[in-house]
Amino acid sequence: MRHLLAGALAALVLLNPVPAQAAHAEQKATGYISTQAGPGRFPLVARGTAAPIVTSAGDYPGVLRVAGDLRSDLGAATGVSPVAAQDTVPAGRDPIIVGTIGRSTLVDRMIAAGKLDTSGIAGKWETSIQQVVDHPLPGVRRAFVIAGSDQRGTIYGVYDVSRLIGVSPWHFWDDVPVPHADALYALPGRHSQGTPKVKYRGFFVNDENPDTGTWAPAFFGPGKAPGYPGGLNANYYAKVFETMLRLKANYLWPAVWGRAFAEDDPANHATASYYGVVMGTSHEAPMMRGIEEWNRHPAGTGEWSYRRNPDAIKDYWRAGIERMRDQNIEGVVTLGMRGNGDVSLPDGDGIDLMDSIISSQRQILAEEGMLGAPQVQTLYKEVQRYWDQGYRPPDDVTVVFCDDNWGNMRKLPDPSLPPRSGGYGMYYHFDYVGDGRNYKWADTANLVNTWEQLHRAYASGVDRLWVANVGDLKNEEEPTQFFLDYAWNPDAIPLNGIAAWERGYAAQSFGTSLSAPIGEILSRYGVLQSRRKPELLNRRITVDPAKDPRTDPSAVIYDDQGNPFSLTDYAEMDRVVAEWQALAEQATRVRARVPEAWQDVYFQLVYYQVKATANLYELRRAEFTNILYAAQGRAATNALADEAEARFAEDQALNAHYNTALAGGKWKDWQLQPKIGYGNVARYGPNAPWQQPELNNVALPDEIYPYLKRIEVPAEAALGVALDGGDATTLPEFSPWQAQSRQYVDVYNKGTTPFTYRITAGQPWVHVSSATGTVHQQVRAYISVDWKRAPAGVTSVPLKIEGAGSAVLVRAPIRNPGIRPRGFAEANGYVSIPATGFDRRSGSWQVLPGIGKTGDGVTTSSAAAQLSYRVTLTTTGPVKISALLMPRNGSLRYSIAVDGATPQVVDAVAATGANDTTMNRQWARNTSDNVNVTTTTHEIAAAGTHTLTFRALDSAVILQRLIVDTGGVKYSYLGPPTSRRF
Repeated sequence: MRHLLAGALAALVLLNPVPAQAAHAEQKATGYISTQAGPGRFPLVARGTAAPIVTSAGDYPGVLRVAGDLRSDLGAATGVSPVAAQDTVPAGRDPIIVGTIGRSTLVDRMIAAGKLDTSGIAGKWETSIQQVVDHPLPGVRRAFVIAGSDQRGTIYGVYDVSRLIGVSPWHFWDDVPVPHADALYALPGRHSQGTPKVKYRGFFVNDENPDTGTWAPAFFGPGKAPGYPGGLNANYYAKVFETMLRLKANYLWPAVWGRAFAEDDPANHATASYYGVVMGTSHEAPMMRGIEEWNRHPAGTGEWSYRRNPDAIKDYWRAGIERMRDQNIEGVVTLGMRGNGDVSLPDGDGIDLMDSIISSQRQILAEEGMLGAPQVQTLYKEVQRYWDQGYRPPDDVTVVFCDDNWGNMRKLPDPSLPPRSGGYGMYYHFDYVGDGRNYKWADTANLVNTWEQLHRAYASGVDRLWVANVGDLKNEEEPTQFFLDYAWNPDAIPLNGIAAWERGYAAQSFGTSLSAPIGEILSRYGVLQSRRKPELLNRRITVDPAKDPRTDPSAVIYDDQGNPFSLTDYAEMDRVVAEWQALAEQATRVRARVPEAWQDVYFQLVYYQVKATANLYELRRAEFTNILYAAQGRAATNALADEAEARFAEDQALNAHYNTALAGGKWKDWQLQPKIGYGNVARYGPNAPWQQPELNNVALPDEIYPYLKRIEVPAEAALGVALDGGDATTLPEFSPWQAQSRQYVDVYNKGTTPFTYRITAGQPWVHVSSATGTVHQQVRAYISVDWKRAPAGVTSVPLKIEGAGSAVLVRAPIRNPGIRPRGFAEANGYVSIPATGFDRRSGSWQVLPGIGKTGDGVTTSSAAAQLSYRVTLTTTGPVKISALLMPRNGSLRYSIAVDGATPQVVDAVAATGANDTTMNRQWARNTSDNVNVTTTTHEIAAAGTHTLTFRALDSAVILQRLIVDTGGVKYSYLGPPTSRRF
């Protein structure tokens, strides 16, 4: 079987070998690999000759296989492929020796002869060394030795060499060429990547329709289970396994939706064993059997119910463990049970039920001689309640804590609990299907946010098993690699090392010359994209002021035909679109510097996600402006519909390039994921508010939703006036201290015939840009104040707009304060303060760069830590102060006070009504908006300078911003712009 499988897998490699090197690009190797000769350096390839690669026949199959990958990788990098040999070094040659301690006779002979010191790795988990050894074996002058403590240790050691010679872990999935090197040398010395800090590290291929589910069976061939051609076969998984190992991952949850790993190809489990990958099953699939196997072969009553169909369920579980034992599958056994379809159990959620389920599963494991296999219970969604209510699985079972599907951990180990021999694990998400809405299309991770949660988990003792839901894997490359790199060695990526990591990530695919600008693009992309999932760009979430969200989910209102960003206040939509446009322009400039051979990988890893998202924001602006203009009867309405349709055509063109031309057509029909047409209940049913556009589980082509509007525009000219801020008669208040954009008046035509207009201000110190002119469709006139001439206090100045035989009178309220500002100054009825804008602090605070929707966040683990902010207010009486926090779970308490008054203590989770177990609408509001907003009321006795004090009472509190509402805060997604600081 081993030889047949090895032959089949060797054929697999030929389907898509490492891309050939680009002859014009010279590789500058790093680490312990160099392109230059030097004293003591070992020539891997030099002067047209490659060192032979020698293994021992008795080594693990996965080691023999990876030696073949090293041969291919060296060939791709240099154009010279090494010869391969087993057990005997070719005469007169200095070899590369690859082997595992205790399995490689060559390595063991070197150890016995005192030539190779393995004291630092022997007996360790997944550890390797790379070392140039003199006279390693009789008749051999020198060798470059890659030795591992176990099978994966050796594999990781080999792939580390491949990485350093320029082979990207993503070479298959993103068509990354290998830069050319005429020669490659290993530096003298003893090199090691250490022992992984997290034992099991991996990911879950999930939510794989439509992209993987369409593309993979077409590219690799259909599934082999009769009647299930959409299954993923061993050809597909071989590529996944190779990528995992190149990323130093070891653990996989395979795809589940309509797919059964063990049945879709009888070689799937054998392929995992051949590669040396540890298999698991997702949190909903116990005892090494995916739930789809039950769906295909229901037994007993057919119910997935432990109470009503126990014998059939237990027989089903036993068969999974027997298969694991009989096929010698290295795996981690999932314990517990959830309902079919990744929902809660139909049997209820009592502790006695879960105890019975796990006791039965443990009994089966014992009876089948498999009780010693590693086991986990994953506390996903409602399952966490068992833990909260006091249930504890057997001590050797790893307890896996979960995030809330949106990147916020729900629970971490209580430090007061005794240690568990099974330790703790973590299940994290970069992809999700469910409420408030799916996010599947593109990477939306902010690495600082991810780092903070991974760091918190690891520091809390979560180090036995980490798994991330990565969707299709492709499209989530950067967060996946970051997750796995951090799991390998958290100490190697401190908070201030994230930017360097991102440059290194870019360098592995594009070289060092482009790593800085590409790293900068990816970093900025993560900040912008994490503000709001792109699938949610047509949902506005508000709270009914007549209802209490603490107890009433109906207080949270979804408008799935609404713009979450404001078109009328703070120039918000224009500012956000401009940020995306600037990033897309930056990505386009860098694209011009990318060599031709790297254009496809640049499109996949950088350009597509940036350009397509920027285009999507432009589309949404045109769409919602069109809908607004239609309601106003503007002549420009239809032009905005044209613009939105042009942006949709651009989106489809980007997808078409992906699906037809990219990499010579390799990714045919990959980019099918809808992202624009969410929420259309009339089109695809009651799940539309959260589910992707689909019918009968098949994704629908994307569309613009809400629908555009077109109007009949009469010939006769007619005057229309619209004001900044959206009010019909009054502009937002003017202030010399204002930070928001300039106030404006839109003069628009409701007909096709142009007309002349005039805007007259009621005071000479109020100025109007474009005060007169001709309106074809519309003109925007900006209003400004000569503050040297404006009187102190509040003045209401009339503005008269005349045109097309009619006139409109509006007012400009102007406040010229008579006090000197200090700190952040009130203007336009608010003060907006970034978290890092404190004047004084006590205790230890950590700045988290770019984690918030509009900037940095701050957090502390010190109970006595306090921040003080200085503000100048012109308003007296009651004011409201909103604290914008990251939407973490658990206890989020803070206190806030003004001018030394008694602090008000707020529990931000309770105050918003969010429940991360039931995942109610209040919770969905916080996660969808990526912020938890709570508000307190304070009394201001006199105008002038005041001090706000903020104290975090729980370590999970991360402050993004404070907003003082003195009566003028308008709806916006990001909040009003940062106030001026004096």
